[in-house]
Amino acid sequence: MKRRELIALLAGAAAWSTAARAQQPKRPTIGFLGTTVPSSMSQWTAALEQRLRELGWVEGRTVSIAYRWAESRPERYVEIAAEFVRLNVDVIVTTVPGAPAAKQATSVIPIVFVLASDPVGTGLVASLARPGGNVTGLSTQATDLASKRVELVREVVPNLRMVAILGNINNPEIVLEMRQVEGAAQKLGLQVARLPVRHAEDLAPALESVKGRAQALYVCTDAVTNLNRLSINTWALGARLPTMHDVRNLVEAEGLMSYGPNWSDQFRRAADLVDKILRGAKPGDLPVEQADKFELIINLKTAKALGLTIPESFLLRADEVIE
Repeated sequence: MKRRELIALLAGAAAWSTAARAQQPKRPTIGFLGTTVPSSMSQWTAALEQRLRELGWVEGRTVSIAYRWAESRPERYVEIAAEFVRLNVDVIVTTVPGAPAAKQATSVIPIVFVLASDPVGTGLVASLARPGGNVTGLSTQATDLASKRVELVREVVPNLRMVAILGNINNPEIVLEMRQVEGAAQKLGLQVARLPVRHAEDLAPALESVKGRAQALYVCTDAVTNLNRLSINTWALGARLPTMHDVRNLVEAEGLMSYGPNWSDQFRRAADLVDKILRGAKPGDLPVEQADKFELIINLKTAKALGLTIPESFLLRADEVIE
């Protein structure tokens, strides 16, 4: 082959390669706004990624996932949301309370929230059936379950007179849940001690204020209490206070029991919403999905450490008993 022909052939091949690359579709990017740290959410992000793979979205091949972690600092929610807008990600996935910051940052980029207690009551969406705008997601119905959790606590704690309610009042959804818990407890003739916190350093003084007075501790789960779950439960064990939570991993961290939806399942369902959006659906047209299955988890080791005898009939109703 003559030199001139060889150069022409190589030039043609290079041009074809460039054109082929130009025709390849852009790999979409999911921005994940984590409200705590990777270790505290690893089982849920794993569930999200697994379901995305099942739907054809493989990290590094057909989709990119940009993880950012706020470490329970509200100012970081705003910073991360602004960063995702600059990066022009295709969809933002976050838990509450990261969702309001994302919604404030953009009215264009689709947002999928997970673990919202009351998305309508907090103004996150217009309605569950037709969210409108650029936001949709999943509701845990935590405020609706408050009375059920208080009833469960009363079943296992003898001579229950006062319930302490621990919650981060920086989170509007937690404020709503605390009101629901307070109302449910008062209907059952129980006294209530509200323990409002905003930061991790508020936890110890709040908890110490009810030592020797309350007979149970209801923990409203959000970024602050989840990140500090082990220290909260360790303190409760020392104070001989049974704890009620709404998610399994806090019971694994020596809490007494939890009642609520399976959060890993919630993240899997969030992946289905992300899939629909990446394939062209408008988030405002996708109804907010509500949890339809609730799990009762009991840590029998913690019960024994507290000196509590859990009735056999109660254990039989549990979905899982941790021993």
